[in-house]
Amino acid sequence: MSDELHLIAHLVPRPGQEAALAEAMAAIIPQVVKEPGCLAYVAYESRDAPGTIVMIETWADEAALAAHGKAPAINSLAARFDELLAEPLRLERLRRL
Repeated sequence: MSDELHLIAHLVPRPGQEAALAEAMAAIIPQVVKEPGCLAYVAYESRDAPGTIVMIETWADEAALAAHGKAPAINSLAARFDELLAEPLRLERLRRL
């Protein structure tokens, strides 16, 4: 069994903050993909809920995900969550079948 972690993160913007959220996400991606243990970190916009950012992430293991949570890139974005997000970030952990 692999230690890889697969996640989906849902970021729902406040009304009027859709572009700012997309720009903020796009700005951190180049830094995040260089973090140790980051295997995939890809942003999408939901077709069902325009403006909502859906991140598909794969991390080598729990330690890599924990380090990501303390890294400057994600913390710079998290510092803006009150301004940008209409609801708390929702993380969905996946288990491969």
